[in-house]
Amino acid sequence: MAATPRIAIDAMGGDTGPAVMLAGAARAHERRSDLCFLMFGDRALIEPELEKHPSLAGAVEIVHCDDVIAGTEKPSQAIRRAKTSSMGRAIAAVKSGEANAALSAGNTGALMAMSKLALRTMPGIDRPALAALLPTLGDNDVVMLDLGANTESDAQNLVQFAVMGAAYARIALDLEKPRVQLLNIGTEELKGTDELKDAAAILRDADYLGMRFDGFIEGDKLSRGDVDVVVTDGFSGNIALKTAEGTARFVTDLLRRAFTSSVRSKIGFLISRPATELLKHHLDPNNHNGAVFLGLNGIVVKSHGSANAKGIANAIRVAARLVREDLSRKIAEDLERVSAHRTPMAAK
Repeated sequence: MAATPRIAIDAMGGDTGPAVMLAGAARAHERRSDLCFLMFGDRALIEPELEKHPSLAGAVEIVHCDDVIAGTEKPSQAIRRAKTSSMGRAIAAVKSGEANAALSAGNTGALMAMSKLALRTMPGIDRPALAALLPTLGDNDVVMLDLGANTESDAQNLVQFAVMGAAYARIALDLEKPRVQLLNIGTEELKGTDELKDAAAILRDADYLGMRFDGFIEGDKLSRGDVDVVVTDGFSGNIALKTAEGTARFVTDLLRRAFTSSVRSKIGFLISRPATELLKHHLDPNNHNGAVFLGLNGIVVKSHGSANAKGIANAIRVAARLVREDLSRKIAEDLERVSAHRTPMAAK
């Protein structure tokens, strides 16, 4: 486990490039001065932004790259430039050991493809999954995966996602035995696809793992705070995530419209402003920024493309904590337990 996390950052990814990436790094460094960074991208654009943050002096090394992966590029196109692009070289730094984790706010599909090609999946993992923390009404956020890396998943994939998600939750949420549920169209055991039923059957018997399997959960209960890890395939997970984000924007815009519709409404807004500010804080995606590709031989974190400095700082903190807590080792240990318990069954 690294005492001083070194984060490789794709400085050219996202909507605003080096400006927000450097500002985010400075914000994270203010809270943890042991952090250091490898910034991959156009030196001529990075250096002026670095000069705006004197606190980063000595904590940042710039690695010049002319090539940048566009947000519109297909993964099959982007992967051909893995060795020359700022995104690809940031991932390669993790593979070579120059960095402990990589962070990008760029093209998600390209990041997934490059990460999988360079780092490969861990032994016992068939497919990596994209996991993120989502806000809830409970005391903790909820870990949800897969959020789009795999459109189709069989029962074994779902079990692996549960193992990885639980390991992530033990670190990110500081829980000894996270509550795990499978996203389904109902909570009854007879509902859902064969893949979901088979995965549930395996997880019910997995009391040897650091999790508590609580069956199925429906989409309208995701934000209640009654579960710590929600597992699903990437197709359903991405729809659920985008629906939740859209609903949050809808509520925010509806309140804004309501509070500006009349003089009385504006007075009401001033009275209720503390409550609306709390709601805004809770729904702000920058406070939950930093999705993680789980199941790879290395840590890769994906930031929202529109994240601000606070959002980038949060994503950096996610990466640094996973490095310090050695997420990969914890996932590997749980996978070994799964293999050990399934081998005697397979022999029969």
